[in-house]
Amino acid sequence: MKEDVFKQQLEELHLIQCSLLPTECIVFLDSGSWTQAITKYAEDPYSTLLLPDSPASFLLRVEGSKIWFEITLAPVGDNKFGISKPSVSVKGEDITRADQERWQKIVVEGFEDIADSEFPIYALVALHLLPKIHEEIDLLALADSKIGQMTSENTLHEQSCIFHVLFTSHHLISPNKRRSLQQWSSSLSLSGFAKVGYPGVIYAQGERSRIEEFVDNVKAMQWLALKVRFVEPLDTDLHNKSVSEPTGEARKWKEFQKVGEVVEEMRKLGREEYVVEMGIGSAGINAT
Repeated sequence: MKEDVFKQQLEELHLIQCSLLPTECIVFLDSGSWTQAITKYAEDPYSTLLLPDSPASFLLRVEGSKIWFEITLAPVGDNKFGISKPSVSVKGEDITRADQERWQKIVVEGFEDIADSEFPIYALVALHLLPKIHEEIDLLALADSKIGQMTSENTLHEQSCIFHVLFTSHHLISPNKRRSLQQWSSSLSLSGFAKVGYPGVIYAQGERSRIEEFVDNVKAMQWLALKVRFVEPLDTDLHNKSVSEPTGEARKWKEFQKVGEVVEEMRKLGREEYVVEMGIGSAGINAT
C-alpha cells in the first residue's frame, strides 16, 4: 500500500514538473531525497525506490509574482491519502492580509472543484493556481504599461509644450554672436529676436527641448553681464495669440536697434509685460 501511494505521489510530482512553463519553478524543501526519487522515477518508473523519511514538501513559484505556494503532500503512511487534502499555504513578499485570504479562498474553491481528481495537487496547480497567478501578472503588466504610456505621453507633452526665454546682457555687438543666434533659431525652429547694441536683449520661443538647447548654446558664449531673466512655459492664453509652430515670416529671426522696438514687438505678441517687468523700456534698461 505504501509503495503504491509513494509511486502515485512520484507520478503526480513528475507530472507537475513536466507541465511547468519556463517562468514557473518547483523547489523541494527536503534534503534532496524527493528530488532524487523523482529523477530516478522519471528514468525508470518501475525501479525500486527508497521512501523518503518526510512527506513531499515544495514551493511553487512564478517569475514576476509576489505570491508563491508551499505545498506538502499527505504522508505516504497515511491510509487516508486521496481523501485527506494535502496542505497548501499561501506565502508572499509584502502581501496584505486581504491578498492572503483571497488566495487561500482560491485554494479552497480549487480543491472543491477537483475533489474527484486522481491527481488533486496537479489539477489544483494546473487548473487553478498557475493560471490565476499568470492572470494577475498580466494585469499588473498591463497596468504598468498604461502608467508607462501615460508617463511617456506626459513627458512628450512637457517636452513639446511651448517655452520662452529672455536674456539681457551689457551689450550685443559681435557679428559672430549675431550670426550664431540666427543659425540656432533656424536649426531649432525658434522664433524671436535680438536687440543689438547697448544693452543686449535676446528673446526666443519654441518647444521646450529646443529652447533648452538654445539656452545652453547662448550660455556657452562669452558675455559681459549676461542674465537669464526667465526660462519658463509660455502662458497658454498668451501663447494662443501667436502661432504655436511658427513658419515662414513668423519664424524669421529679427534684429532690433532700439529698446522701444523690443517693447513694440512684445506688445504685438501680447507679451509686453514680460519685458516691462524686467525694467526693459523703462528707467531700468533703456537705450535709444
